[in-house]
Amino acid sequence: MKCAIYGAGSLGTVLGAYMTKNGAAVELVNRNKAHVEALNKNGAHITGTVEFTTPVNAILPEEMEGPYDTVILLTKQLNNPEVVSFLKPMLSEDGVIVTLQNGIPEPGIAEIIGSEHTMGCVVEWGATMSAPGECTMTSDPDSLSFHMGKMDGITDEQCARVKALLENMCPCEMEEDLLGVRWSKLLINATFSGLGTVIGGTFGDVSEDPEVRKIALRCMKECIDVGHAAGAAFAPVQGKNITKLFYYTNPIKKVFSYLLIPIAMKKHRLIEPSMLQDLKKGKKCEIETINGVVSEWGRKTGVPTPVNDRIVEIVKKEQNGELPLSRDNIRLFDDLK
Repeated sequence: MKCAIYGAGSLGTVLGAYMTKNGAAVELVNRNKAHVEALNKNGAHITGTVEFTTPVNAILPEEMEGPYDTVILLTKQLNNPEVVSFLKPMLSEDGVIVTLQNGIPEPGIAEIIGSEHTMGCVVEWGATMSAPGECTMTSDPDSLSFHMGKMDGITDEQCARVKALLENMCPCEMEEDLLGVRWSKLLINATFSGLGTVIGGTFGDVSEDPEVRKIALRCMKECIDVGHAAGAAFAPVQGKNITKLFYYTNPIKKVFSYLLIPIAMKKHRLIEPSMLQDLKKGKKCEIETINGVVSEWGRKTGVPTPVNDRIVEIVKKEQNGELPLSRDNIRLFDDLK
């Protein structure tokens, strides 16, 4: 069985390191030559909440040789038309692309390669790139998990193959309702990645700052209202019913949900949003496929999304150099209170 992680940046390098360390043969594919060279020369060095170094096999995209039975996709979703088309002829007859991307990417991928070759997986942990060949895990080791689903045409054998690969790192739960899992992850990303990027901070900076947390709670409610209007049933996140915990319809429940946020995010407080990492590197981020998706579905379903709309607006201005990455940006929500 041949496997590749395409877009082996921070998350992909950590996943590839765990897979390799635990006996799975996998190629780490990245366009960054310095990163590929460092990985092959020194191995993948994983720091942060864990500490280990392991030899890995890293290659550039032009060095890929199919057929691949499993390609784990971790590039930015905005590049999917180009990337998935590039990977399509390299898949084996029953090969699959497993997208670990943010947002709801599966339908667009299935349009290119077919639903029988498309699987989705939600990542419940975070990491950052520290240097070429070195990544920092930012989630507690006991809070790591994957939640995977399939599209029509995917067989039990394909699911079992992918599940076994991912479980070289951490537990992988099979989910019947992939859309529900995606909406739950979208809620977390829109709130903590979106607002973390707005203020230039981590998940902890969002959840532990009283003023930012008020906006976070409103963002979560918007996501839940939009998801329900779109027909989604939010899946549990690491065993917790997030709609029950964070949705409010009265002042008492609103206070309870507000106080619960830093407790719920404690094990992930060090995560730095990938969108913020991109902006720091001068790259275009995925705001349209995260908060932008909430706003888009809000328009489709007639549910107002002023907080998510404002997050998109602010992050785009940061991306264009019109605003700094600053905690002071929370003032830009004052008119929405």
